[in-house]
Amino acid sequence: MSTSTSRSDHQLCDRDRELILATQGGLPLVPDPWAELGRELAMPADEVLARFQRMQETGTIRRVAAVPDHYKLGYRFNGMTVWDVRDEAITELGEKVGELPFVSHCYQRPRHLPYWSYNLFAMVHGTSRDEVENKAQQIRELLGASCSGHTILYSSAILKKTGLRLRK
Repeated sequence: MSTSTSRSDHQLCDRDRELILATQGGLPLVPDPWAELGRELAMPADEVLARFQRMQETGTIRRVAAVPDHYKLGYRFNGMTVWDVRDEAITELGEKVGELPFVSHCYQRPRHLPYWSYNLFAMVHGTSRDEVENKAQQIRELLGASCSGHTILYSSAILKKTGLRLRK
């Protein structure tokens, strides 16, 4: 389960700005992207990595991660499974759901009663609707009696996924 918070008002120095600008389209797809960026920017690879780690520690960036195109990988059915889980069990069970190998992300959200009773969200991808529903059934079994309802919200469009963007 994850939350998003900013830890500081860190100001970007010129070198950090160069790194972000150089990676706005993604990291180089090579065995050692830190060394490749270092070559491009005349900076040692260990400094590139240290700068990214510091920006993450200060909250300037949240993470460096792969953003897969599920459709190109054959996963054309994407379902946000939503669950009504007992409040006293959600932390423990949310962590277990988030550890499932087929859950790409999992988080807790507030209920908005009487209209929305779901408080646990887990994204599941599959090559068919049946596959997504089978994975949701596995989550249902894991949640057991602590869950009083759920549904699956299927994606109807692909949204553009981008990371941090700076103006040059």
